[in-house]
Amino acid sequence: MGQLDRISTPDDVRRLTSRQADDLAAEIRTFLVDQVSRTGGHLGPNLGVVELTIAMHRVFESPLDTLVFDTGHQAYVHKLLTGRRDFSQLRSKGGLSGYPSRAESEHDVVENSHASTALSWADGIAKANELQGRGDRHVVAVIGDGALTGGMAWEALNNIAAGQDRRLVIVVNDNGRSYAPTIGGLAHHLDTLRTTQGYENVLSWGKRTLRRSGAPGRATYEALHGMKKGIKDVLAPQGMFEDLGIKYVGPVDGHDVRAVEKALRNAKAFGGPVIVHVITEKGRGYVPAEQDVADRFHAVGKIHPETGLPVAPSRFEWTSVFADELVRIGRRRPDVVAVTAAMLQPVGLAPFAAEFPARVFDVGIAEQHAATSAAGMAFGGLHPVVAVYATFLNRAFDQVLMDVALHKAGVTFVLDRAGLTGSDGASHNGMWDMAMLAVVPGLRLAAPRDEETLRDALRTAVDVDDAPTVVRYPKGALVDPVPAIDHLDGVDVLARHDGPADAQHVLVVGYGAMAPTALETADILAAHGLRVTVVDPRWVMPVSAALTKLVGDHDHVVTIEDGVVDGGLGSLVAQRAREAGIGTPVHAVGIPRAFLDHATREQLVTELRLSAGDIARDTLAALGRPS
Repeated sequence: MGQLDRISTPDDVRRLTSRQADDLAAEIRTFLVDQVSRTGGHLGPNLGVVELTIAMHRVFESPLDTLVFDTGHQAYVHKLLTGRRDFSQLRSKGGLSGYPSRAESEHDVVENSHASTALSWADGIAKANELQGRGDRHVVAVIGDGALTGGMAWEALNNIAAGQDRRLVIVVNDNGRSYAPTIGGLAHHLDTLRTTQGYENVLSWGKRTLRRSGAPGRATYEALHGMKKGIKDVLAPQGMFEDLGIKYVGPVDGHDVRAVEKALRNAKAFGGPVIVHVITEKGRGYVPAEQDVADRFHAVGKIHPETGLPVAPSRFEWTSVFADELVRIGRRRPDVVAVTAAMLQPVGLAPFAAEFPARVFDVGIAEQHAATSAAGMAFGGLHPVVAVYATFLNRAFDQVLMDVALHKAGVTFVLDRAGLTGSDGASHNGMWDMAMLAVVPGLRLAAPRDEETLRDALRTAVDVDDAPTVVRYPKGALVDPVPAIDHLDGVDVLARHDGPADAQHVLVVGYGAMAPTALETADILAAHGLRVTVVDPRWVMPVSAALTKLVGDHDHVVTIEDGVVDGGLGSLVAQRAREAGIGTPVHAVGIPRAFLDHATREQLVTELRLSAGDIARDTLAALGRPS
């Protein structure tokens, strides 16, 4: 038996000798590469925190002590050390979540995988411990240097510093990256700390030199004190943290279990807030990840473990189309600039950055700042394109509303991974944007259905200079072209099915990723003797007069969308119809107002009755016809 086979609880980890802990680290790396290469998942981040996580569980006693992981994609090792060994269905329905999950274990606390939140959670838990008289426990928050670029982390630090008696340990997992190399002033500061580990060596040399000089004790003390302050200011400028009132420990080699244990034990004994600065290497121990400069191993699909190459090459993706079209636009529009929140590669801005490096702004994990900074750029005569995952725009809603829309700023938001994304679970489904943005005055939103309509939507969006525009598209491979057979004042007609003159006439509205489903639904309805028209509004918001008129020309309307149904397109269409005195019933089909467990997109579509067959059956039932 190896060491990993003997681990079922953190108590087992604490019983290991130091040598056995090192053996465990090696076994965990082998396990992760083997398992994640079969299922896909976040490989690089977890390989980087193996020793750190082992040390945490050797020093602290979860769940008595609360461990909080910021952006919990680095919690696979934590899962293993708390008894979760079956990774065969990782991120699949019925299997382990790719993030911490309270449903899985009492050792998991924070499920939200949005970054920069862990310190606020830790602050709140520490305050609760203090007020409830739980002085026998600690709160430990693990946050990456990338997540420290988020403003919320600094709001939390400001408050944590006020609680000098609260037992709170902040582990800064510093690997110089989030999805991409960490940027900004904080990154430069941590770089300085990273490269000044000789501070203690220099100080020791100074002590030996002074003692050999034979100086009197008091003089020696004063000289040492002055030397320590001077060297510290020059070589280890951790004052940024300590000036906040938070003790700083480090930097520590994050791949040395003994060194990390020692630092954590010192922090634990301090009795107040402490920052432990740990240096790690993302992808540690897996050669393809260590040698990769594009961070392809942050999250992977199924790969060949020997080479790191994908098992099945991916098809041309929506993101690639956006990337290509933005470069084309950039060549003819020098005022167009791009903004990313620490995700240059994932959102497709790398080609634009390669051709126009001065026109790309990576603001770190700071979506709020991205939106308001973009409003400022628009005021200054630029047209910013803010590219972000749809789920992460949630964090900047106030800025979209009050800084961009209120000021009629020409800013384009491009939302990647909109709709159901599946395997990353509740916090990553991009299903909230439509309902959320529907209340923003003046905002225009497009949901292209294929490559041609995506390119057209982006070109149209950047031409709008007096209001926010949004272009949303799904995760994954492009669908085949979905041509229109007719155009009605901005509404594309995708299909018409004639039937008996006395047959009920149904309008099926499908946009974006759901356009093919709308066509399939129409085929089924037509096979049951109905007359059916299928349309795609392309620009979903605001609801056009042409679409409202079409509602009045039909007997029944079905809207199909991959966003939250409450407040989505169906709700807007029904409202506009009522305002126009149109009584046609509107059957809105979409995602319920709920948090969805991790599963494939196809499984979620089936569960939510968003397949063409289910939609057609429900429509026939509403019309009183047998299915």
